[in-house]
Amino acid sequence: MRDAPEVAARVVTCSPDVASSTNLGGWINKSGVWSTTDRRDWFADDDERLLRWAEGSTGRHVELGIAEVNLVGLAAELGATWSRWDQRLIPVATLYDPFLARALEPWSFGMYAGGQSIVVGTPSGVTLAPEGGAHQSVTTPSIGLEQPCCVAWEPAFAQDLEWCLLHAMDRVGVAGGTSSYFRLSTRPLDPAAACVPEEPELRERRRREVVAGGYRLSAHRAAEDDVTLVGVGAVLPEVLAAADLLGERGVRAGVICLTSPDLVFRSFQQRGSRDAGDGSGVLDLLLPPGHPTPLVTVQDGHPHTLAFLAGARGDRIRCLGVSEFGHSSGLADAYAHHRLDAGAVAGAALDLLGR
Repeated sequence: MRDAPEVAARVVTCSPDVASSTNLGGWINKSGVWSTTDRRDWFADDDERLLRWAEGSTGRHVELGIAEVNLVGLAAELGATWSRWDQRLIPVATLYDPFLARALEPWSFGMYAGGQSIVVGTPSGVTLAPEGGAHQSVTTPSIGLEQPCCVAWEPAFAQDLEWCLLHAMDRVGVAGGTSSYFRLSTRPLDPAAACVPEEPELRERRRREVVAGGYRLSAHRAAEDDVTLVGVGAVLPEVLAAADLLGERGVRAGVICLTSPDLVFRSFQQRGSRDAGDGSGVLDLLLPPGHPTPLVTVQDGHPHTLAFLAGARGDRIRCLGVSEFGHSSGLADAYAHHRLDAGAVAGAALDLLGR
């Protein structure tokens, strides 16, 4: 809001009774909650509260109660103001990720009618296991990849999320724009693991790779990989740890961090096409055609979501993910149960290599 107030003035957030648990608290404190009339804040004298729920006619957050269908209906309408009244808004709706399916039909109809919005599903997957077993999503990565008029994102690191979200906001409320779906996690990840370059030119190159769909995290070249590990979202620490385990066994593992399997799939579809778009080259950067290597894909979601990568070069592939309901447990136990832990990832790579 401080760096770009003219953009912030166009942002409207909404949520179905989960504003604080989907981490909108900081925004709400600054923007306020929308109401037809100004309402008294009965807790205004409490200096220790983290969330200030100030309701008034100038608020830019809309709270809907437990109503995901109304949520995406509102997001679609707010996302159509650019074409109806020549007034651009950037609607951002947050909900618990497993409830995306509940809201999908009306949101899809809204996109079909020209409404452009951003929906954020968080928390997601079995990474939520320490908080309970009921709210763990499995199929949403596939839903995001398959939804027309929408780009699906699942960035792992905070810097990646910032770049992707700003890119998505730039594409909302404009002619030829698109909606976006972000599948996020409440698991904290060490930002240093992203190895974001400090040199301006290299940093900008990384940003372009992030918004194109993914980047390599390994210091060595792709041609030097014995096996390539492809990770998405919250499981990147396990993927990186697996690369270290393989290194101890004399196996050089490359690591790819995908920020949008959706955009990478589009690149896959455009490869060799005479009408290939601007993003058609990202797959060649991640998986150079001349260097086939066994692949292990890892995602806190259904494993088939990344299976298309086998067709990029005809590589042998092992897809790890979640194909059953989640449970309540510690994170390490959940990852071990679903074979998302570093040992399972390294084991799948060794199996592919016949070692």
